[in-house]
Amino acid sequence: MELTRVPRSDAVPYSLAIHGGAGNRDAALTEAETADRHEGLRRALIAGRDVLGRGGSAVDAVCAAVVELEDDPQFNAGHGAALTAGGTAELDAAVMTGAGAAGAVAVSTHARNPVLAARQVMERTPHVLLVAPPRALLADWGLDTATPGEFVTPRRQEELERTQRGLTEGARHGTVGAVARDSAGHVAAATSTGGVTNQMTGRVGDTPIIGAGTYADDHTVAISCTGDGENFIRGVVAFDVSARIQYLRAELGAAVESTFAERLDATGGSGGMIAVNAAGDVVLGFNSAAMYRGYLDGDQPITLV
Repeated sequence: MELTRVPRSDAVPYSLAIHGGAGNRDAALTEAETADRHEGLRRALIAGRDVLGRGGSAVDAVCAAVVELEDDPQFNAGHGAALTAGGTAELDAAVMTGAGAAGAVAVSTHARNPVLAARQVMERTPHVLLVAPPRALLADWGLDTATPGEFVTPRRQEELERTQRGLTEGARHGTVGAVARDSAGHVAAATSTGGVTNQMTGRVGDTPIIGAGTYADDHTVAISCTGDGENFIRGVVAFDVSARIQYLRAELGAAVESTFAERLDATGGSGGMIAVNAAGDVVLGFNSAAMYRGYLDGDQPITLV
């Protein structure tokens, strides 16, 4: 697997990492596509950094970063998400704070930014996971709404058609996420996805499943995952990293490597994750062919495509 360790910087009292999805690519990116991916990741890092730089919370920062990625049709979340077998976008998202609060939505078709709907579930309801939140409820929460068709792009329609014709596997992976540690020492994670191209209507992956695709604990780590969702669910992958840190006193990078080896490699699972621990150290790792990702080096955005 490929692993990047980013020790906490002495220059700033916060840490931030993001991902824009992991998986195989049907074709190499063009020079223009590469530049566009770098710019999209950079915008997300800046959005999160702006929050952290003014003393904002980790949860505010990860939500700000993920909103930028949801609004960017290059990534598989929000506008431009992968389409189901029925040609619709069914969106999943989750948010979790290091204090243990969590909220998630699945099969969302009306929230313009599903990550913000997940946050409202966390903050406004006694629940953790809400399926298919109705438009009226989202509007009552003060969230921007959209018609289901507004998430669909020509690129994703073409991708779905090619997948159904057997010409490509389509976007087998693709998720966006962010993890942060703020200046007060709190961590948070947020993840958002459109799932898998040509997935069955109603399918839900690991993204909104707390402990599988998203997890945060101030004492250990904040994690956001991307990859073969079913394998991440079966392996309870995000929590497994936290457990290794808590119970085995594992170093962050070693915990990530061990989780991949034992919970994903052993079952044929593929994907990646980003993580920030209680000290502010960051790790970005993946066992797939590639992963869009980025982090702050001090306060400078670094993007990798």
